[in-house]
Amino acid sequence: MSFQTCWRCLSKASDPALNPLRAPQQSWLLFPASTAPFTISASLLALPPKKKGRPAMTEKLVRGAKQTFTKKKKKPTDTNKGRKPAPGERKALRKRVVLSNTNALEVHGLQDVSAESITNDGLKGQVLGIPGPIVDRLRAVEAFKVPQGWALFRRPAMLMRKETLEFGKEMEGIAQNEEKKSIRRVYVGERGSGKTLMLLQAMTMAFLKDWVVINIPNAQDLILAQTEYAPLPSTTNPTLYTQRTYTAALLSSISRSNPILTDLQLSQPASTSDLPIPIPPNISLSRLALLGASDPETAWPIFQLLLTELKKPGRPPLTLCLDGLAHVMCNTRYISAPKYQPIHAHDFTIIKFFLDHLSGAEGLPNGGAVLAATSNSNNPVIPTLNLALSQLEGNQAVQRDPFAKYDERVLDVFNKGGVEVQRIGGITKEDARALMEYWARSGVCRQKVDEGFVGEKWSLSGGGVVGELERAVLRMRI
Repeated sequence: MSFQTCWRCLSKASDPALNPLRAPQQSWLLFPASTAPFTISASLLALPPKKKGRPAMTEKLVRGAKQTFTKKKKKPTDTNKGRKPAPGERKALRKRVVLSNTNALEVHGLQDVSAESITNDGLKGQVLGIPGPIVDRLRAVEAFKVPQGWALFRRPAMLMRKETLEFGKEMEGIAQNEEKKSIRRVYVGERGSGKTLMLLQAMTMAFLKDWVVINIPNAQDLILAQTEYAPLPSTTNPTLYTQRTYTAALLSSISRSNPILTDLQLSQPASTSDLPIPIPPNISLSRLALLGASDPETAWPIFQLLLTELKKPGRPPLTLCLDGLAHVMCNTRYISAPKYQPIHAHDFTIIKFFLDHLSGAEGLPNGGAVLAATSNSNNPVIPTLNLALSQLEGNQAVQRDPFAKYDERVLDVFNKGGVEVQRIGGITKEDARALMEYWARSGVCRQKVDEGFVGEKWSLSGGGVVGELERAVLRMRI
């Protein structure tokens, strides 16, 4: 019975009269050959089977060789590719200092600092501009730093704070005193207090007084093994090392930043046995420095000759500056050849030259100043230096730690006496108000400068720390 019912259903599905959705066709075409068990007809609707071919072989396979798949790299569609930076281009961009902002307002009535105004107590708390020729000399000695925010203003200027006027009076006393003396000082203080700015202001006043300025802008460059070095002949116990390329760059900086050297001539012919090249007679000291700058092989002997000439009677006073004192109080990244041990920083000629004048082992017969500054933003931990500076500052309660290692060579620099330690702190509220008013006149401070605003920002800056004050007023946007 079920079999007849099944055939009856099939007949109804194949009958066009009973199924209007189905088009009239042959009953034997209802099912293909692969699905209809009751027909042996060939399938007319099925496609012919595809032939399985062998994969295309572009290269003949080597028996036993390892087969790898390498993906072809797509060629870049952009033809305007950027060029590769030249050697030293990234470093020059990183150290680039912008000293003028044409978008900033020009402060009308801004006075320039002069040789007479550096001792005027009536200018305390005022902002004075730095003259253009002095700016060029300061740039030549790399006195400006990148994080100092010079690019916010129309032209460089400095605040006449109490420490600045005191140093100006000391310079005036050295110039007028018949018994020449020198200032040997180390500036310490917290980060952003203005230690490097004090060096810049000291060099500004030295240029105004026609003093000769020699500046080591970053002591870290002397110890990181970034420049070539070589042992100095005829030096033993300890062996001294010269950095000829750095000395040549230093001589170039001295010649470009001190125009007074063009009026000073070599006093006597130089000994040909001490110099690798002949020196013309009656040559100017500026030309002498350029000779050493042009050839690194002769840089250090010419530097010694130049320093000897500057110490002779009748020469102008000297100003020696170094920023980052802690970096020259430890071992360097340089390695000695026979023993393969780190070389101490005091064994390098440029560092030894500065530290001998700072300690008093080498004097300045014509007077001058030897200034150094520590850095709290990039400063290695030197327990010996911290102990020496704390004791010189008057904190005699600081004693040696029995578990710390102290370097006697570092202590010898400060044990000879005569080195002063001056702490640079925050400025007063009156100085902070004068500085904010100058910023407002320059167009970079848009708030109303009143007592409430000055007190708020002075408190936020930790009691007038210049770096924090600039950050709170100019760089922090709420």
